[in-house]
Amino acid sequence: MRCATHPDVETGLTCSKCGKPICPRCMVQTPVGARCAECAKLSKLPTFELSRIDYAKAIAISLGAAVVSGILWYLIRWFTPFMVFFNLLVSAGVGYGIGEVVSRSVNRKRSLLLKIMASVSVLIAFVIGNQVMLPVHFIVSFNLFNIVAIAIGVYLAISQL
Repeated sequence: MRCATHPDVETGLTCSKCGKPICPRCMVQTPVGARCAECAKLSKLPTFELSRIDYAKAIAISLGAAVVSGILWYLIRWFTPFMVFFNLLVSAGVGYGIGEVVSRSVNRKRSLLLKIMASVSVLIAFVIGNQVMLPVHFIVSFNLFNIVAIAIGVYLAISQL
């Protein structure tokens, strides 16, 4: 017998599903035996397959969550006098919330791009809550506490995705 894909190669193997002769180069080992590429139909897990609609939904949800979280962060900051340490807790809540909302919007699917979107959303929420909406004399720079707060928020957002 000769391989159906490579006619110059002699083989004794056949696909366990369709019976087509295959050589070791085009053979795909599956739990039920050696198969040709067409019968094996290798595909990604559904958890990692996202459509363009899923990505569009995730972008809209993450930006919306970032704006809402930023406004809430601002309100908490405005009414809390000792915000330096409390900022770490707020960032953890914002990161977890953004990660959870984005994860639920795409039916718990996973992707590197979703993690990047959630990370950027946490940064946007921080900037809205701590930089943009505060009066000029309260503007906070990116000091060590703020960098740690952003890192905590990003870590928790990524861990949800």
